Amino acid sequence: MKTTLLAFATLLIALSTQPLLGAADASPEQVVDTFGKKLRVGSNYYIVPVSTYPKRGTLGGLALASIGQMCPLDVVAVRGYPGLPLTFTPIDPKKGVVRVSSDLNIQLSTKTKCPQSTVWQLDHFDAKTGQWFVTTGGVLGNPGWQTLRNWFKIKKYDADYKLRYCPTVSTYKHLCKDVGLYVDEYGNNRLALSDVPIKVRFQKA
Repeated sequence: MKTTLLAFATLLIALSTQPLLGAADASPEQVVDTFGKKLRVGSNYYIVPVSTYPKRGTLGGLALASIGQMCPLDVVAVRGYPGLPLTFTPIDPKKGVVRVSSDLNIQLSTKTKCPQSTVWQLDHFDAKTGQWFVTTGGVLGNPGWQTLRNWFKIKKYDADYKLRYCPTVSTYKHLCKDVGLYVDEYGNNRLALSDVPIKVRFQKA
């Protein structure tokens, strides 16, 4: 009898140390800045492009520009400029951290003369250029099909990161593409969906 009880107790201990079948997967890894510190919700960061392009070298920081119309402003990369600070707000900002492959809003921490917000959103398709540009005027939070164009992701890209538009806040069909660069007829380096992503890092502002 003692032998049976001992065997049963050993079995319970062994089972208690094993992960349960069907347990939820571990959370995605946390995004870190250039010093290896976790990106925090509500803190300001610079998105630092580290990709190089023929005849243009390394891109500069991200800024806003009025292209084709006064408002809303579009997101561009400007050589020789450190860029404007931004904040990252995931669907559940209470978690306090930013994780890879998670839907989030990106907002530039600056004031403009335009009535629209500085939250990034995917613009409507530009038939003239055949591009989907990144513009502003998005909405913070409120995940769903109505705000589908407002959500981006941070993905690992080699030892660095890339930005991607592929929201999972709704089952509504949508595009899935990386954020890259498009040089327009005026020489503006405009952020747009692309097969060639911009490799980026995040620097605390």
